Amino acid sequence: MPRFAANLSLLYQEHPFLDRFAAAARDGFAAVEFLFPYAFAPADLAARLAAHGLQQVLLNAPPGDWDAGERGIAALPGREAEFRTGFARALDYAHALQCPRIHVLAGIVEPDADLAACEATYQVNLQWAADQAATAGKTVLIEPINTRDFPGYLLQTQAQAHAIVASLGAPNLMVQMDLYHCQIMEGDVATKLRTYLPQGRVGHIQIAGVPERHEPDVGELNYAYLLGVIDEVSAQCGWNGWVGCEYRPRRGAAPGATRSGLGWLPHVRG
Repeated sequence: MPRFAANLSLLYQEHPFLDRFAAAARDGFAAVEFLFPYAFAPADLAARLAAHGLQQVLLNAPPGDWDAGERGIAALPGREAEFRTGFARALDYAHALQCPRIHVLAGIVEPDADLAACEATYQVNLQWAADQAATAGKTVLIEPINTRDFPGYLLQTQAQAHAIVASLGAPNLMVQMDLYHCQIMEGDVATKLRTYLPQGRVGHIQIAGVPERHEPDVGELNYAYLLGVIDEVSAQCGWNGWVGCEYRPRRGAAPGATRSGLGWLPHVRG
Protein backbone atom coordinates (compact mmCIF):
# COMPACT_ATOMS: atom_id res chain seq x y z
CA MET A 1 0.00 0.00 0.00
CA PRO A 2 1.09 3.62 -0.40
CA ARG A 3 3.16 5.42 2.21
CA PHE A 4 1.12 7.77 4.39
CA ALA A 5 2.12 11.17 5.79
CA ALA A 6 0.21 12.90 8.59
CA ASN A 7 -0.82 16.46 7.84
CA LEU A 8 -0.01 18.23 11.09
CA SER A 9 -2.01 21.34 10.23
CA LEU A 10 -5.27 19.38 10.23
CA LEU A 11 -4.52 16.29 12.33
CA TYR A 12 -3.65 16.26 16.04
CA GLN A 13 -5.21 19.64 16.74
CA GLU A 14 -5.79 18.39 20.27
CA HIS A 15 -2.06 19.07 20.79
CA PRO A 16 0.04 22.24 20.49
CA PHE A 17 1.66 22.26 17.06
CA LEU A 18 5.17 21.28 18.13
CA ASP A 19 3.77 18.32 20.10
CA ARG A 20 2.01 16.94 17.02
CA PHE A 21 5.23 15.41 15.69
CA ALA A 22 5.47 13.07 18.66
CA ALA A 23 1.77 12.19 18.40
CA ALA A 24 2.11 11.29 14.72
CA ALA A 25 5.16 9.13 15.38
CA ARG A 26 3.37 7.32 18.22
CA ASP A 27 0.57 6.44 15.81
CA GLY A 28 2.99 4.89 13.35
CA PHE A 29 3.46 7.65 10.79
CA ALA A 30 6.94 7.83 9.28
CA ALA A 31 6.38 11.17 7.54
CA VAL A 32 4.56 14.45 8.02
CA GLU A 33 3.43 17.42 5.98
CA PHE A 34 1.89 20.73 6.99
CA LEU A 35 0.64 23.92 5.42
CA PHE A 36 2.84 26.74 6.67
CA PRO A 37 5.90 26.42 8.95
CA TYR A 38 6.70 30.11 9.19
CA ALA A 39 5.48 30.70 12.75
CA PHE A 40 8.30 28.47 13.99
CA ALA A 41 12.07 28.57 13.67
CA PRO A 42 13.44 26.02 11.17
CA ALA A 43 15.78 24.63 13.82
CA ASP A 44 12.88 23.90 16.18
CA LEU A 45 10.96 22.03 13.49
CA ALA A 46 14.06 20.13 12.38
CA ALA A 47 14.71 19.09 15.97
CA ARG A 48 11.20 17.64 16.28
CA LEU A 49 11.58 15.71 13.05
CA ALA A 50 14.91 14.27 14.15
CA ALA A 51 13.73 13.45 17.66
CA HIS A 52 10.85 11.36 16.36
CA GLY A 53 12.44 9.85 13.26
CA LEU A 54 10.09 11.61 10.85
CA GLN A 55 10.50 12.77 7.27
CA GLN A 56 9.09 16.12 6.19
CA VAL A 57 7.64 15.44 2.74
CA LEU A 58 5.73 18.64 1.90
CA LEU A 59 5.28 22.26 2.92
CA ASN A 60 3.57 25.26 1.32
CA ALA A 61 5.16 28.47 0.15
CA PRO A 62 3.79 31.62 1.83
CA PRO A 63 0.22 32.26 0.60
CA GLY A 64 -0.06 36.02 0.99
CA ASP A 65 -2.41 37.24 3.73
CA TRP A 66 -4.14 33.99 4.68
CA ASP A 67 -6.14 35.56 7.51
CA ALA A 68 -7.54 38.13 5.08
CA GLY A 69 -8.68 35.37 2.72
CA GLU A 70 -5.77 35.18 0.31
CA ARG A 71 -4.99 31.70 -0.93
CA GLY A 72 -1.74 32.20 -2.78
CA ILE A 73 -0.30 34.98 -4.90
CA ALA A 74 1.51 33.16 -7.72
CA ALA A 75 -1.16 34.12 -10.27
CA LEU A 76 -1.71 37.69 -9.08
CA PRO A 77 -0.17 40.36 -11.34
CA GLY A 78 1.79 42.96 -9.41
CA ARG A 79 2.73 40.57 -6.60
CA GLU A 80 5.73 39.02 -8.34
CA ALA A 81 8.37 40.46 -5.99
CA GLU A 82 6.41 39.32 -2.95
CA PHE A 83 6.02 35.86 -4.47
CA ARG A 84 9.75 35.53 -5.09
CA THR A 85 10.64 36.67 -1.59
CA GLY A 86 8.18 34.19 -0.13
CA PHE A 87 9.37 31.32 -2.28
CA ALA A 88 12.97 31.99 -1.30
CA ARG A 89 11.86 31.74 2.32
CA ALA A 90 10.13 28.43 1.58
CA LEU A 91 13.33 27.11 0.04
CA ASP A 92 15.21 28.01 3.22
CA TYR A 93 12.74 26.01 5.29
CA ALA A 94 12.77 23.12 2.83
CA HIS A 95 16.55 22.98 3.07
CA ALA A 96 16.54 23.08 6.87
CA LEU A 97 13.87 20.38 7.10
CA GLN A 98 15.25 18.24 4.25
CA CYS A 99 11.84 18.57 2.63
CA PRO A 100 11.84 17.71 -1.09
CA ARG A 101 8.54 19.34 -2.13
CA ILE A 102 7.10 22.86 -1.98
CA HIS A 103 3.49 23.53 -2.92
CA VAL A 104 2.83 26.90 -4.58
CA LEU A 105 -0.74 28.15 -4.24
CA ALA A 106 -2.04 29.90 -7.35
CA GLY A 107 -4.45 32.32 -5.68
CA ILE A 108 -8.02 33.52 -5.93
CA VAL A 109 -8.88 35.50 -9.03
CA GLU A 110 -11.48 38.24 -8.69
CA PRO A 111 -14.44 38.08 -11.10
CA ASP A 112 -13.33 41.22 -12.93
CA ALA A 113 -9.67 40.20 -13.18
CA ASP A 114 -7.87 39.84 -16.50
CA LEU A 115 -7.74 36.04 -16.60
CA ALA A 116 -5.15 35.92 -19.38
CA ALA A 117 -2.84 38.19 -17.38
CA CYS A 118 -3.31 36.02 -14.27
CA GLU A 119 -2.49 32.86 -16.18
CA ALA A 120 0.57 34.46 -17.76
CA THR A 121 1.80 35.69 -14.37
CA TYR A 122 1.25 32.24 -12.91
CA GLN A 123 3.33 30.53 -15.56
CA VAL A 124 6.18 33.04 -15.32
CA ASN A 125 6.27 32.64 -11.54
CA LEU A 126 6.15 28.87 -11.75
CA GLN A 127 9.00 28.76 -14.26
CA TRP A 128 11.09 31.00 -12.01
CA ALA A 129 10.25 28.92 -8.92
CA ALA A 130 11.06 25.67 -10.70
CA ASP A 131 14.43 27.07 -11.76
CA GLN A 132 15.22 28.17 -8.20
CA ALA A 133 14.05 24.85 -6.77
CA ALA A 134 16.08 22.83 -9.27
CA THR A 135 19.25 24.50 -8.08
CA ALA A 136 18.32 23.46 -4.53
CA GLY A 137 17.29 19.93 -5.53
CA LYS A 138 13.61 20.53 -4.71
CA THR A 139 10.31 19.94 -6.53
CA VAL A 140 7.56 22.54 -7.00
CA LEU A 141 3.98 21.32 -6.81
CA ILE A 142 0.74 22.88 -8.04
CA GLU A 143 -2.64 21.67 -6.78
CA PRO A 144 -6.10 21.97 -8.33
CA ILE A 145 -8.45 23.08 -5.53
CA ASN A 146 -12.23 23.02 -5.48
CA THR A 147 -14.13 26.28 -5.76
CA ARG A 148 -16.58 25.40 -3.01
CA ASP A 149 -13.83 25.69 -0.40
CA PHE A 150 -11.83 28.34 -2.30
CA PRO A 151 -14.28 30.32 -4.47
CA GLY A 152 -12.48 31.85 -7.42
CA TYR A 153 -9.34 29.75 -7.11
CA LEU A 154 -7.49 29.82 -10.42
CA LEU A 155 -6.37 26.18 -10.68
CA GLN A 156 -9.39 23.89 -10.55
CA THR A 157 -8.95 20.69 -12.56
CA GLN A 158 -6.41 17.95 -13.10
CA ALA A 159 -6.35 18.58 -16.84
CA GLN A 160 -5.63 22.27 -16.28
CA ALA A 161 -2.75 21.52 -13.91
CA HIS A 162 -1.22 18.85 -16.12
CA ALA A 163 -1.42 21.11 -19.16
CA ILE A 164 0.55 23.79 -17.31
CA VAL A 165 3.19 21.33 -16.17
CA ALA A 166 3.52 19.85 -19.65
CA SER A 167 3.71 23.30 -21.25
CA LEU A 168 6.47 24.58 -18.98
CA GLY A 169 8.43 21.34 -19.26
CA ALA A 170 10.40 21.70 -16.03
CA PRO A 171 11.13 18.18 -14.73
CA ASN A 172 10.82 19.36 -11.12
CA LEU A 173 7.39 20.98 -11.60
CA MET A 174 4.66 18.46 -10.77
CA VAL A 175 1.01 18.11 -9.75
CA GLN A 176 -0.24 17.64 -6.21
CA MET A 177 -3.29 15.42 -6.74
CA ASP A 178 -5.73 15.88 -3.88
CA LEU A 179 -8.50 13.31 -4.31
CA TYR A 180 -10.89 15.30 -2.11
CA HIS A 181 -10.71 18.31 -4.42
CA CYS A 182 -10.74 16.09 -7.49
CA GLN A 183 -13.97 14.37 -6.46
CA ILE A 184 -15.75 17.65 -5.73
CA MET A 185 -14.75 19.31 -9.00
CA GLU A 186 -14.66 16.38 -11.41
CA GLY A 187 -15.34 12.91 -10.02
CA ASP A 188 -14.19 9.80 -11.89
CA VAL A 189 -11.23 9.67 -9.50
CA ALA A 190 -10.06 6.13 -10.24
CA THR A 191 -9.84 6.83 -13.96
CA LYS A 192 -7.84 9.99 -13.29
CA LEU A 193 -5.40 8.04 -11.13
CA ARG A 194 -4.98 5.48 -13.90
CA THR A 195 -4.51 8.28 -16.44
CA TYR A 196 -2.15 10.63 -14.65
CA LEU A 197 0.10 8.51 -12.43
CA PRO A 198 1.74 6.73 -15.40
CA GLN A 199 2.49 10.09 -17.05
CA GLY A 200 5.06 10.82 -14.36
CA ARG A 201 3.83 14.29 -13.43
CA VAL A 202 2.11 13.53 -10.10
CA GLY A 203 4.47 14.39 -7.27
CA HIS A 204 2.17 13.92 -4.28
CA ILE A 205 -1.33 12.67 -3.43
CA GLN A 206 -3.64 13.78 -0.62
CA ILE A 207 -6.82 12.21 0.72
CA ALA A 208 -9.87 13.13 2.79
CA GLY A 209 -13.48 12.04 3.01
CA VAL A 210 -15.99 13.81 0.77
CA PRO A 211 -17.93 16.01 1.33
CA GLU A 212 -17.08 16.93 4.95
CA ARG A 213 -13.30 16.46 4.67
CA HIS A 214 -13.24 14.04 7.60
CA GLU A 215 -11.57 10.62 7.82
CA PRO A 216 -11.32 8.82 4.48
CA ASP A 217 -13.55 5.96 5.65
CA VAL A 218 -16.52 8.35 5.82
CA GLY A 219 -18.25 9.81 2.79
CA GLU A 220 -18.88 9.07 -0.84
CA LEU A 221 -15.39 7.93 -1.87
CA ASN A 222 -14.32 4.30 -1.45
CA TYR A 223 -10.74 4.84 -0.36
CA ALA A 224 -10.01 1.16 0.20
CA TYR A 225 -10.63 0.77 -3.52
CA LEU A 226 -8.84 3.97 -4.57
CA LEU A 227 -5.73 3.19 -2.52
CA GLY A 228 -5.74 -0.22 -4.17
CA VAL A 229 -5.81 1.54 -7.55
CA ILE A 230 -2.81 3.64 -6.50
CA ASP A 231 -1.01 0.48 -5.43
CA GLU A 232 -1.85 -1.32 -8.67
CA VAL A 233 -0.85 1.55 -10.94
CA SER A 234 2.30 2.27 -8.91
CA ALA A 235 3.43 -1.31 -9.41
CA GLN A 236 3.06 -0.83 -13.15
CA CYS A 237 4.63 2.60 -13.54
CA GLY A 238 6.96 2.92 -10.56
CA TRP A 239 5.20 5.79 -8.78
CA ASN A 240 6.58 5.90 -5.24
CA GLY A 241 5.27 9.13 -3.75
CA TRP A 242 3.55 9.82 -0.46
CA VAL A 243 -0.15 10.02 0.33
CA GLY A 244 -0.87 12.91 2.67
CA CYS A 245 -3.69 12.49 5.20
CA GLU A 246 -5.09 16.00 4.92
CA TYR A 247 -8.42 15.68 6.69
CA ARG A 248 -10.19 17.11 9.73
CA PRO A 249 -10.96 14.50 12.40
CA ARG A 250 -14.67 14.13 13.06
CA ARG A 251 -14.13 14.79 16.76
CA GLY A 252 -12.25 18.01 16.05
CA ALA A 253 -9.74 18.92 18.74
CA ALA A 254 -11.24 16.75 21.48
CA PRO A 255 -8.72 14.68 23.46
CA GLY A 256 -7.67 11.68 21.38
CA ALA A 257 -9.68 12.90 18.39
CA THR A 258 -7.09 12.05 15.75
CA ARG A 259 -6.11 8.65 17.13
CA SER A 260 -9.72 7.57 17.56
CA GLY A 261 -10.31 8.24 13.88
CA LEU A 262 -7.37 6.19 12.57
CA GLY A 263 -9.27 2.91 12.47
CA TRP A 264 -9.25 3.06 8.67
CA LEU A 265 -5.46 2.99 8.44
CA PRO A 266 -4.63 -0.61 9.46
CA HIS A 267 -7.24 -1.92 7.03
CA VAL A 268 -5.69 -0.22 4.01
CA ARG A 269 -2.13 -0.97 5.10
CA GLY A 270 -2.99 -4.67 5.15
